[in-house]
Amino acid sequence: MQLSHRIEHLTGGGSDGWDVYHRARDLIAAGEKVVELTIGEHDIRTDPAILKAMDDSARGGHTGYAEVPGVAALRDRVADRVQACSGVPTTRDNVLITPGGQAGLFSAHCATCDPGDAALFIDPYYVTYPGTIRGAGARPVPVRTRPGDSFRPRAADIAAAIVPGAKSLLINTPNNPTGALYDRATLEGIAQVCRDADLWLISDEVYDTQVWEGAHLSPRALPGMAERTLVIGSMSKSHAMTGSRCGWIVGPEAAIGDLINLATHTTYGVPGFVQDAALFALDQGAELEAAVAAPFRRRRAQALEILAGQNALHALPPQGAMYLMLDIRPTGMSGSEFANALLDAHRIAVMPGESFGAAAAGHIRVAMTIADDAFAAALKTLCAFAATRV
Repeated sequence: MQLSHRIEHLTGGGSDGWDVYHRARDLIAAGEKVVELTIGEHDIRTDPAILKAMDDSARGGHTGYAEVPGVAALRDRVADRVQACSGVPTTRDNVLITPGGQAGLFSAHCATCDPGDAALFIDPYYVTYPGTIRGAGARPVPVRTRPGDSFRPRAADIAAAIVPGAKSLLINTPNNPTGALYDRATLEGIAQVCRDADLWLISDEVYDTQVWEGAHLSPRALPGMAERTLVIGSMSKSHAMTGSRCGWIVGPEAAIGDLINLATHTTYGVPGFVQDAALFALDQGAELEAAVAAPFRRRRAQALEILAGQNALHALPPQGAMYLMLDIRPTGMSGSEFANALLDAHRIAVMPGESFGAAAAGHIRVAMTIADDAFAAALKTLCAFAATRV
């Protein structure tokens, strides 16, 4: 029996981008010791107080079907948080709770694109973006950025990439994989293109609590953008709740109403005890968010000091998120060649830039997700390895 073209071609007929990651996991399964700097997973676990709140909720009986749009108190709390950060009036009617940010991305594209429509996204991109767009039945159209621009998109390049049938643009700031934070001028240019071309803007803001330089600005706050922007948020990165799968979409009330209808026919909501834990976590305020972000701030400082003492690699100092993007083109190797050779030689696993799109070719992404001492040692080894290839 033949499966659908959509499911068989979700990755466009090529790699899913996770080849080195899978190689590393296979080595670990075979008993090898591998330093994993691949996936954006905190080295600390979810705070015990959050887990207690989840346990208390489950044992208290919140284990049945939860409201599909999300528990009202959590929707209110997310709305308050978003309004406080953006200045845009926001109520629970602007919020849908989703099973993580990934489900939010898929739902947002289902809401904005009909089958065959074009959906633009910025390159480099998080690995799942093109497949998410294909899964929603749309055509992924990358907008390539430049290392010399710190991987921030130019409005003219976005406008030039618009094709017939284009309905949406997906951006991510702070950015995975590059660590770039889009400044106001960049976001104003993006907003102007969206208004001129009548595009929906899907803004992935899951790293909004991990900002090292500058300040996060949600494009929903710009003039004329609240009615055409869907913001994706998540508890995963801000509160180290990756496995709990709790995120949200914030957008116009009418769009959220239709997205609730989609959730009724797909995910049917998020477990109530998980939502209660998320509400507890958000109620702890910025202090807990800062504590979760603190290890990455420290390791960024470590990394910049280490990188300043060598000449083999060039780094784009990350302004946000939990990653380093390193330019390994002086070695003459592709990102994939470098990552595989590093894994072979030193059992250190990093992600090739090519996993994140053509714009990141000749780069690697390093996740700052292991203990400080181990991270520093691995990065020094990586730099020494690169020096032998220059």
